[in-house]
Amino acid sequence: QLQLVESGGGLVQPGGSLRLSCVASGFTSDYSIGWFRQAPGKEREGVSCISGRDGSTYYADSAKGRFTISRDNAKNTVYLQMDSLKLEDTAVYYCAADRTDVITIRSMCVWGLFGSWGQGTQVTVSS
Repeated sequence: QLQLVESGGGLVQPGGSLRLSCVASGFTSDYSIGWFRQAPGKEREGVSCISGRDGSTYYADSAKGRFTISRDNAKNTVYLQMDSLKLEDTAVYYCAADRTDVITIRSMCVWGLFGSWGQGTQVTVSS
């Protein structure tokens, strides 16, 4: 069974950057990985996901042009580089993993179709 551990969250000013990391044990390169976030009182949102099948990526509109997802299979790690952070990016960020041959990475990300989840890391954007 996969175990996922997020790190890299913290307090940052608007316009700043953070890089989140998700280390997965029991991970193979064919796993798709997603980054999700949930702010207080809001529904969970799929921020960005990367396919283990073909490396394709999905970004939510809120993340396009500011966030970049990448993976280092040798280190069993997926990153989320977050630039130009805004107040509304404040949330707990979770990574998730699963593998499938039939579901698109967009659907996995939009609907949260992942079976393994980490515990989350807090990102706070504040001046």
